[in-house]
Amino acid sequence: MEKPGEFPFTRGVHPTMYKGRLWTMRQYAGFGSAASTNQRFKYLLAKGQTGLSCAFDLPTQMGYDSDHAMAQGEVGKVGVAIDTVEDMATLLGGLPLGEVSTSMTINATASTLLAMYAAVAKQGGVATRQIRGTIQNDVLKEYIARGTYIYPPRPSMRLITDIFAWCRDEAPQWNTISISGYHIREAGSTAAQEVAFTLADGIAYVEAALAAGLAVDDFAPRLSFFFNAHNDFIEEVAKFRAARRLWAVTMRDRFGARDPKSQMLRFHTQTGGSTLAARQIDNNVVRVTIQALAAVLGGTQSLHTNGKDEALALPTEASARLALRTQQVIAYESGVAKHPDPFGGSHVMEAETDRIEAEAMKLIAEIDAMGGMVAAIERGFPQREIQDAAYAAQLAVERKQSVIVGVNDFVEAEPPVEGLLRIDRSVEADQLRRLGAFKANRSAADVRGALDAVQQAASGRDNLMPRILHAVEHHATLGEIADALRGVFGVYRESVVV
Repeated sequence: MEKPGEFPFTRGVHPTMYKGRLWTMRQYAGFGSAASTNQRFKYLLAKGQTGLSCAFDLPTQMGYDSDHAMAQGEVGKVGVAIDTVEDMATLLGGLPLGEVSTSMTINATASTLLAMYAAVAKQGGVATRQIRGTIQNDVLKEYIARGTYIYPPRPSMRLITDIFAWCRDEAPQWNTISISGYHIREAGSTAAQEVAFTLADGIAYVEAALAAGLAVDDFAPRLSFFFNAHNDFIEEVAKFRAARRLWAVTMRDRFGARDPKSQMLRFHTQTGGSTLAARQIDNNVVRVTIQALAAVLGGTQSLHTNGKDEALALPTEASARLALRTQQVIAYESGVAKHPDPFGGSHVMEAETDRIEAEAMKLIAEIDAMGGMVAAIERGFPQREIQDAAYAAQLAVERKQSVIVGVNDFVEAEPPVEGLLRIDRSVEADQLRRLGAFKANRSAADVRGALDAVQQAASGRDNLMPRILHAVEHHATLGEIADALRGVFGVYRESVVV
């Protein structure tokens, strides 16, 4: 059996794993205004968090400014509202951008948010080559499982490969994509489907980058992944090990990657949001602890632990602190960080790893036979597979074949949960005032010229990132940039999958 840090990295990507360096504790935060989210960032850093992770509201994710009719009632609700480079400057105010690593959960508008981040860093004297972090930038899983897409798949892939090329030259420490199984699992997939569809998405991104003329070892070391952690402890640990092995072999044998960093599957983990229950919410602390421990024993590079109240609302400061403390207890008190892949060699663990790998390989082969993941999405294949798995799982809960403690068994009467975090209606009004003032104090001619340059690049083959960065720095808004791209790329309309 190979050792941790050796190809195919089943047992971990580093020889000593957490003995050398603990995983990044990256608690997800983002709500209301940029100023309120900035306060939460600083609070979590003061409590010992080691990396930032930002959630954006639905209008930001969908490419609408807060004053758009489609944004009404949604501003700041499930994440922070970011319309302008000024908002981004407020979000990041007082944070050491040359030192801290920032993850942004953003997909269809990832290019614009990255441009805003780079612009703010430059304003603060931090060179683009110094910024460290990740944009999710995984639009394929949006078509499969989540729905926050804007453009059709093929121009969306062009945006992604433009980011790959730009970061290679301008932001070499930035992870250009976080290929996400998390949302696939949240939509109801099995563990093996999560691995298969995530890696198939990764294969599609690699193929698109190669087709765009990039060399595999120039961009592959900056690819990263994002997985879910559920309650079946052994299966979850095995899932992470199987995914690493599959990706390493795929990158070496299918794409000819020679740099070991191109072969390593590095990933962030978040505990399972869909596993959280709105009843007996203290039980969620136990669920999150089990899931976090599985992620650590599975070799994650960074971790978010959910708050116990997230089945009902965004987490309060107190529940966010408890979630972070869960990671810290595992790191500093449990002793598991002393041993790289302590389950390696276990008959049960190795058999589970082999099973998940075999099931995932079978699904990937089916997708390859269809012409790849983009073609499979257009045919509705992964969507149907996930729907079937989700239906089977829900049926098992309703028949009590799967017990959810406090939900379908061991149920008790309890009073309503108090003290939940609520987003005040004034957040939207304040955001609209700021956006109006921003638009009033800029050069309309500069904005128009910058947006025309974005459209011209979109109509041709030039890399879009320099034009988007130029537009951001000349005070074009996120929604205006998205509209400029809509004018060239069009919008995607989902077909019904039955």
